[in-house]
Amino acid sequence: MPGKIICTGLGPGDPDLISVRADRLIRTARHVAYFRKAGRAGQARRIVEGMLAPGVIEYPMEYPVTTELPVNSPAYRDALASFYDDWANRLADQARTQDVVVLCEGDPFFYGSFMHLHARLQGRVEMDIVPGITGMTGCWNVTGIPITWGDDVLTVLSGTMQEADLARHMRAADALVVMKTGRNLPKVRRALAATGRLEEAWLVERGTMPGQRVIRLADAGDDDCPYFAIVLVHGQGRRPESGHGDES
Repeated sequence: MPGKIICTGLGPGDPDLISVRADRLIRTARHVAYFRKAGRAGQARRIVEGMLAPGVIEYPMEYPVTTELPVNSPAYRDALASFYDDWANRLADQARTQDVVVLCEGDPFFYGSFMHLHARLQGRVEMDIVPGITGMTGCWNVTGIPITWGDDVLTVLSGTMQEADLARHMRAADALVVMKTGRNLPKVRRALAATGRLEEAWLVERGTMPGQRVIRLADAGDDDCPYFAIVLVHGQGRRPESGHGDES
């Protein structure tokens, strides 16, 4: 019988936030693939530590580049395209005879690396996607403040965008999430300052994970921001007034 590719969303980082379905699939998997930087254990693998069955066959998919090249350079795009092509072929070969569980932080279809494999595997192999709690959801919950109120519009941005584009979207946003901060944090900070929103912003590092830190962005330095960090600006929309009922 042919197998299939099963991508399991792992949630924001805390293993207790993995869905029941993903937990069951991970614990019974015989073949498990996951992304990681070269020389690192990998965040996805760390989340499932102690969950994998004895004798499981692991496939670490190591990125060929991370910060060595500009993300908009042809060399960067070519290296990643070849990487995804190669792993799509390897996983498709494995799935001819057995199921392969691919681990993905957060939700697979929300800025997840698996999307690039999914596009290449369409029509070649059966796939099953298990949703996960997004990293941003975990981060805004640990601030203890609702991210949206009433009819607030939530805008999600990538820190890799040009500074002028970041500022343009920030001006129009009610509630705001900036993903992929890391080395982009100085640019994100400048864009928030230019739009008058820096004092409202929070930086959440390693949300729901060991070493979690929640701090006002204005109080944080630019030099110590890890990859797993998200900037948040909470919405301030309509709220029911006392004695007038819920207007939402």
